[in-house]
Amino acid sequence: MTVPIPAELEKCRAEADRYRLLAEQSTDMISRQTPSPDWTYIDVSPAVERLLGYKPEELIGTPGRALFHPDDADNLQQRAESVRYVKGMYTNVYRYRHKQGHYVWLETTSRTIRDKKGQPQEIICVTRDVTEREQAQQSIRRLARVVEASSDMILFCSPDALQLTYLNESACLTLGADRDNPGALSLPELFDAATAQNELKTALLQAATAGSWEGTLSMQLPVQQRHAEVREIIAHRNRRENMKVEYYSIIARDITIKRKAEEEAKRHQLEMAHMSRLLSVGEMATGLAHELNQPLAAILNYSNGAQRRLDEGADDPVGTAKRAIELISRQARRAAEIIKRMRSFVRKTEYQRLRFPINDACVDVSKFLHQEAQDHSIRFEMDLDPSNPTLLADKIQIEQVLLNLMRNAIEAYSDCDKTPRPVMLSTRSTGDELHIRITDKAKGISAEALNQLFEPFYTSKSTGLGMGLPISRTIIETHGGQLWAESDGHSGTCFHLKLPLKDS
Repeated sequence: MTVPIPAELEKCRAEADRYRLLAEQSTDMISRQTPSPDWTYIDVSPAVERLLGYKPEELIGTPGRALFHPDDADNLQQRAESVRYVKGMYTNVYRYRHKQGHYVWLETTSRTIRDKKGQPQEIICVTRDVTEREQAQQSIRRLARVVEASSDMILFCSPDALQLTYLNESACLTLGADRDNPGALSLPELFDAATAQNELKTALLQAATAGSWEGTLSMQLPVQQRHAEVREIIAHRNRRENMKVEYYSIIARDITIKRKAEEEAKRHQLEMAHMSRLLSVGEMATGLAHELNQPLAAILNYSNGAQRRLDEGADDPVGTAKRAIELISRQARRAAEIIKRMRSFVRKTEYQRLRFPINDACVDVSKFLHQEAQDHSIRFEMDLDPSNPTLLADKIQIEQVLLNLMRNAIEAYSDCDKTPRPVMLSTRSTGDELHIRITDKAKGISAEALNQLFEPFYTSKSTGLGMGLPISRTIIETHGGQLWAESDGHSGTCFHLKLPLKDS
């Protein structure tokens, strides 16, 4: 005799079968475990095989705690950062050992089932594999640590309003900004008005079009005495929304220390250049005294002659005095010009870029060396570019280099019996470059000496310090140019000087 199953019981069985079917078909692993410290498996859904490689029967009756990574086993008790608690449910992210021996990242949401007296009966868990998510987040965290530790300034800004949304530690220090309120600054505020309107706007447009921009943009920082430059702008796109730019990342560099070092090096260079000019004038003292003595002697002669004629009763005393005064005035102007050239050359100046005709500078230096050249029977031969190129540079420093090279050419004849004794100076402009040659026809320089010629303190002179040519090369390189020498070792030497004309 078959006993009929009550309809209520049949309904309960049907619901139980439906829930079991859902549990068995779920891609998440559903398990029941004891509330004891070892969390022994009571039951587990078939999804465990896909997640951990075990069959359900292999886990039932085994302690779940034994499979935790040692560093994650106490997450729940210690309320680690990976654990969240909401309305009686715990969510824990941890590493769990796969059957093959490696660890996978799992996320488990668990709830404790209690009896009417509140005593725990079992723990129901729903677990999923979050390995890919955790690895991606770890990569992001590693990247974030790199960004934070970077000595470069890294800033994020919105694409429309260009409000800053993130500053790394280096950017906060350099900008003197509040880390918790990056939006208080906008990107254009970090540049002067012209740069923000032109160069920055162009750079952002290029980044938005090509994905990135590289170059140099000088920043105008709110913190005094600090300097920084933007080196790169990257446009980050939202692939889900028609590839629109989601935000820009800006990579900049604090160049305060570099700028101070450059300024210190420039100051040191100016000091050395000034010392070199003083030494050059000291070496030329005899010639300069002789050159200055000529107009002074002429003034004395004209004065004595006029006085004698007047004493002897000249027929035209007014005319005689007038002619004497004219001659005296001409010689006085000549003496004044000699002193002016000398004072201009030796005065201590800051680095000053200005436009000047290079041919005029060559002529001025040759006049400065006129007496020394005459004393050594030297003849200057000029072959100057007819276009008289205009150079944008520090005139005093360029003249100093020309003077050093021309004096070297004069002195090359000091232990040489050759005649005639020409020092040839030529200037030529070729597109965006100026080429100056200073050539002598003396004995030349040996290959060994040529290799050491621009080394500090190397000199072939008994009284020289060996700093003229090194300082000259430094000056020319500071101006973006080159200075070198060529010689066959027996028939003369040619110094080549190249300077850019593109900024002129």
